[in-house]
Amino acid sequence: MIISTKAIVISKIKYRDNDLIVKCYTASKGILSFLIKGTFSSKKGKLKPAYFQPLTMLDMEIDFKENRELHYIKVVRINYNYDSLHTEIYKSAVAIFLSEVLVMVLKEEEPNQDLFLFIETALLMFDSIDSNPFFHYQFLMRLTRYIGFSPDLSNPNYPFFNLQSGCYESFSSGNYCISGDKLKLFMTTLGMEFDKSKGELLNSSQKQQLLEMILLYYKLHLQGFKLPKSIVILNQVFN
Repeated sequence: MIISTKAIVISKIKYRDNDLIVKCYTASKGILSFLIKGTFSSKKGKLKPAYFQPLTMLDMEIDFKENRELHYIKVVRINYNYDSLHTEIYKSAVAIFLSEVLVMVLKEEEPNQDLFLFIETALLMFDSIDSNPFFHYQFLMRLTRYIGFSPDLSNPNYPFFNLQSGCYESFSSGNYCISGDKLKLFMTTLGMEFDKSKGELLNSSQKQQLLEMILLYYKLHLQGFKLPKSIVILNQVFN
């Protein structure tokens, strides 16, 4: 069955000498993996590696069959040519980091139009603005709304927030409770617009601590979630 769909590239792995296995989040079918033959061969390859950079937006015609692990791309076109996402150092570092997170987060082989639209809109916004050093924090926290573990913001007057339960508490109930400056820091990205950076800039230590808390929150709520390898590069670029 031939299907036309939008897609966002989230990973690629070299396979054999000249082939690629590419994983995409598609608007029509959720997560799909594709075998791209001859992409590194100048004579045979029709689909070049440039199509499959992290978070590239594509229009695809795919040969889809139920219960097949690897599908085939019949036609592919760039849906949107980024102005800065793949060329500015800090943005490309964020793109690599977020694509690694999305590989671990996006598992379902079924469409989720709201989630796809969120990712698409956020990336377009990030590409269009000059600078937002808080984008990846905001993106990760907003993503929790679509994958089922958004923080419960009721009872904000309680002095503790439990990262494991995802809600405020009146007393500390375990090792994953945060309070005081840590709690204020964790909540800084909630409610912020993607095109606006926080007026009070965070120092390097605060940025690293905030990202560590967000990733711990993900680890506590997503089975199999691991610390992204690209976090080392991300911290070097931003700190």
